[in-house]
Amino acid sequence: MDIASFIIYCLIVTFTPGPTNIVILSTVHNYGSKKAIEYTYGATIAFGLLLGLSAMLNTMLIAVLPKILLGMQIIGTIYMLYLAYQIYTMDTSKPADNHAGTFILGFLMQFLNPKVVLFTMTVIPSFILPYYTDMPAVTISVFVITLIGFLAFLAWILFGTIFKEFLQKHDRVVNVVMALSLVYATLMIWK
Repeated sequence: MDIASFIIYCLIVTFTPGPTNIVILSTVHNYGSKKAIEYTYGATIAFGLLLGLSAMLNTMLIAVLPKILLGMQIIGTIYMLYLAYQIYTMDTSKPADNHAGTFILGFLMQFLNPKVVLFTMTVIPSFILPYYTDMPAVTISVFVITLIGFLAFLAWILFGTIFKEFLQKHDRVVNVVMALSLVYATLMIWK
């Protein structure tokens, strides 16, 4: 296995902006780091679960992949546009909503996030299974990839925390940019 390519692929996919990272940044910006960490825990557990499911069910998924992908594209598009609308219309002058940035939202977002679903369905069969098929090696790989994803989420929380004053000073512009980023990510699903 080309470990360098594997690590680079994981870092690029997990650290680059995507729906989960944008929601994490928005949560830090509007509700603080504590809420973003709660959301991140849910996102990380779901990310690891998706990786584990991918590893276990890879051969079955290949047979029905086109049907799953179309369904995920439709559901993901609707959900991501909903998130973009929520970010765009967010009024930070009102008290924080206790339902934002929850563990369960972070968890569920991963199952509707096309970037995460596609990544988890490709990283295991592309980088792990051609070289390792024994359960301990695959399990360790799932944990390593999940850890990389968790570190990416924490990096977005750190970014949001460091630049919180700047983000709050330019509140409306930040919300518009984040909403448009989600719309762009939604459009990229269909390319």
